[in-house]
Amino acid sequence: MIIDNLLLFTGTSNGASGVPVLGANTDRPTTGTQVSSNIIDLHMAGIPVLANLQGARDMGIGDDPALKIMAVVVTTFGAGTNMILTLQGAPDNGSGAPGTFVSWWSSPTYTTAQLVQGARLFDMDMPRPPAAVQVPRFLQFQYVSTGTFTSGALEIAIVLDRMDQMYNSTNNAIMGGYPPGIVVAN
Repeated sequence: MIIDNLLLFTGTSNGASGVPVLGANTDRPTTGTQVSSNIIDLHMAGIPVLANLQGARDMGIGDDPALKIMAVVVTTFGAGTNMILTLQGAPDNGSGAPGTFVSWWSSPTYTTAQLVQGARLFDMDMPRPPAAVQVPRFLQFQYVSTGTFTSGALEIAIVLDRMDQMYNSTNNAIMGGYPPGIVVAN
């Protein structure tokens, strides 16, 4: 898997600063509603400009292989209650900045006990915009937290190839999907 710096929602590597930035590639949502430290701008030079300065890249929705969203807990979260992640898109506001963000897809509610290192929170292909929602130029993640997290870190990016293997609650690093000690007869 290759993580493209320009498709990274979290961290300071794209020049973001302030809350919820934690490191070069990570964010730490703390409490309430916050957004990812990076907003991905899908506009590219050379693409025909549509109404209202649109002209967003084709994110390959429906392609095989499709672009995927990867959201992984890099450092275990502590002291908060729960968190929901939401992918949001916005059109251009006419001045080259984001208009109003609209929620596309929300994760289940993850409790603090589920927000452990290595947990995968948003394993899905890049979704198409919901019905009646304008094709976005900008993408961001929104974090809705209950309680106040005092530790933890997330890394969220759009990737081409994610390591998608079966896992279970006792060991999510099992490559074949079987826990230790299981023998499969040939």
